[in-house]
Amino acid sequence: MSNFSRKIESILNIRKVSISLFRDGIPQIKRLFVNCVPTLLALAGFFLLCGFVLYVRGQNPLEFYSITFVSGFASFDEFGYVLFNATPLVFTGLAVAIGYKSGLFNIGCEGQLYIAAFTAAWIGIHLNLPAFLLVPFCIGGAMVAGAGWGAIPGFLKARYGAHEVINTIMMNFIAFALMNYLVTSVYQEPNQMIPHTRQIYEAARFPRLASLLPGLPQSNPLNVSFLLACGCVVLCYIFLTYTRWGYELRLVGNARDAASYGGINPDVVTIWVMALSGAVAGLAGAADVMGYRYRFLDNFSSGWGFTGIAVALLGRNNPFGIFAAAILFGLLNKVALDIEILLEVRRGLFLAGQGMLIIWLVSMERISRNSGS
Repeated sequence: MSNFSRKIESILNIRKVSISLFRDGIPQIKRLFVNCVPTLLALAGFFLLCGFVLYVRGQNPLEFYSITFVSGFASFDEFGYVLFNATPLVFTGLAVAIGYKSGLFNIGCEGQLYIAAFTAAWIGIHLNLPAFLLVPFCIGGAMVAGAGWGAIPGFLKARYGAHEVINTIMMNFIAFALMNYLVTSVYQEPNQMIPHTRQIYEAARFPRLASLLPGLPQSNPLNVSFLLACGCVVLCYIFLTYTRWGYELRLVGNARDAASYGGINPDVVTIWVMALSGAVAGLAGAADVMGYRYRFLDNFSSGWGFTGIAVALLGRNNPFGIFAAAILFGLLNKVALDIEILLEVRRGLFLAGQGMLIIWLVSMERISRNSGS
């Protein structure tokens, strides 16, 4: 009889837990749905706008949608290029989100990844070490350089109240000019028309994933930096969600006065958050040098630091959302090239559509906030 009573009690407990999970899960699913609706509407509007523009030009919009699918998913090779395009955007999107979570707007990711890329190239050129030492040195040097460049506007914000948006924009110009000088006047490889350094040692290079994935051609540029980006997504999620530093970061962003009352120094948090954001952005520069070009090339970035703002916005500043948004933008970048070739639509027109997508996302952000309040 006692065993029977225990079984009945356990069944009732399981039922209570199931009902509790169901009741708690409904608001979470509703909140997730409400947060996703503005993003989905903005994406639908973007693709409808692209189709409408093609229709006005006298072209078949269905060709655009077909090329979009084929360009990204027709083969493993095509999808590999999408992931390759998405890799630097994962890093810059995470960098922007880390700053945004603490109430800071880091627009300096572009300059930070430039500084980091040059540092990784310099280490890879001047240190002839085994791969197990040289690769961590290059990655660590890039992160330290990016962190140092990001900490400067953080310090100015904390010490003097100078706005981080203005500081990071100005730091971008300084980084571009400084790197241009170094690569054209000091470290340029001789007898080359395009300013770039000489190649880094082979021990400092990331292997391509074609050597690990049988279905991926050797010509595909997807490399180990993509795996590094995936690991960075997981680590950022754990850091922001489950660590004390992540809690302090979010508390300063949401309630600065309450954080001060609780014993947290917001100025110190501002400095290390901007440094951390710069370090993550620096990984995008290291990935280009170590995984693709194997050298520092002047003006190598196609605006990854600025596109990372849109990626973070589209991903709702969630690391996994940022990963999905980066893949979407990686697909759009590849589609932009393919439709220029196949449909004779200028790449700039398609990029203008991406600009409209960003504007819609910003505009519809208020819908999500009003729905959540």
